Amino acid sequence: MLFINTRPADRAQQLTSALQAEGLTVLELPLLALDAMPWSESLATLFAQINEVQVIVVVSPAAVEFGMQALAQAGGKPEDLHNIQWIAVGQATAQALLQYGFESQVPEVETSEGMLRLPVLQRLGRTARIAFWRGEGGRQFMMDTLATQGIQVLNFVLYRRYCPTSTEQSLQENLVFIREASPCVLLVSSEASWRNWLRLAQHYSLGQISIYCFVLAERVTHLVEQSCHEHQLGYQVIQLEDLKQDTILKQLHAVQGNT
Repeated sequence: MLFINTRPADRAQQLTSALQAEGLTVLELPLLALDAMPWSESLATLFAQINEVQVIVVVSPAAVEFGMQALAQAGGKPEDLHNIQWIAVGQATAQALLQYGFESQVPEVETSEGMLRLPVLQRLGRTARIAFWRGEGGRQFMMDTLATQGIQVLNFVLYRRYCPTSTEQSLQENLVFIREASPCVLLVSSEASWRNWLRLAQHYSLGQISIYCFVLAERVTHLVEQSCHEHQLGYQVIQLEDLKQDTILKQLHAVQGNT
């Protein structure tokens, strides 16, 4: 069975190695790459208010790095932020924060819904201010939910996502291989990565091959299911609770037992 690992290039290798050790064939096809947003007056204004927030939500290891770079550009230092509560979307993000000396809370389920259930957010009053360190288009659902509760949200858009140009070239080179390897498993870790795959799948007529979509989080799963229905894609959609290797391997074993 072919596993299409769509994680960004700098985060794909650990999972690829674990899957290959299990005897699977893996094609690394990163659907997302990241670039820092240019420094702007908007970011400068946000960082001028950073000491007034009670909580900073950090959505990825990349958000940690881009955030700390922007903080330095604003004339700040990590030690200025030690009185703020940090929330990390997952363990990898928490480890990235630890490199700067910050302990963080991590939800059991590494999704926006999981973060919203954290006690620190449940206790926030209506006068609270919360900052999001995120990429363009990320975690909008979580921010909107908090805003409807009257909480002031400071939206730090620190990086943008794009589909690497090398990905389309790699897909072209492996089209025959992907079609012959059917059924395949496609990892979908975000809405942005799914939309990039959908565009490529439509262009290269990959809609009717047998694919199991392993999708992170309930909300993105619903989005993928709806897209498959609208575009008549013959995919089977399976929700993942997290992106841990054991979780993915367990689901792979279940799929292999049914094929």
